[in-house]
Amino acid sequence: MNRPWLTQYPEGVPHDVAPEQYRSLAALLEESFKHNAREPVCVCMEQWMSYGELDGLSAAMGAWLQGRGLVPGARVAIMLPNVPQFLITMAAIVRAGYTVVNVNPLYTARELEHQLRDSGAQAIVILENFAHTLEEVIDKTSVEHVVVASLGDQLGFWYGRWITFAVRHLAK
Repeated sequence: MNRPWLTQYPEGVPHDVAPEQYRSLAALLEESFKHNAREPVCVCMEQWMSYGELDGLSAAMGAWLQGRGLVPGARVAIMLPNVPQFLITMAAIVRAGYTVVNVNPLYTARELEHQLRDSGAQAIVILENFAHTLEEVIDKTSVEHVVVASLGDQLGFWYGRWITFAVRHLAK
């Protein structure tokens, strides 16, 4: 198979991962946080996040989820586009011992209701732009906990506030 993206990998980055070296995805995350704390894990709108920052944010969010009384293995839905909040949420869910239910943010109310009911998700993290869809169906699902994220949440104080303002008031 042709894998042209490998030409973009920095020197020293392996082209393949031996999955048997990790007992779980949580173990892979923990090792990555430990060995790469100062390295960048992602960038969004020129705002970089390090593995160390992801470690702290996802640990805090995971603790918050555990504080809601969810049992190990509980399903937590993520209805976010490709933004840093997705990475934080996914890592938090995995580290807290829950199951990720990935939800397409462009789902219609009918599609969202089906996915939430079928998965049995008890919590959801959703971008505010899509919360109106959840509002239409939440009473027909087992979702008890909702976290609403804004686009600018992880984009720095001033830039993040400006982006959130623009999305809420200018991009209509």
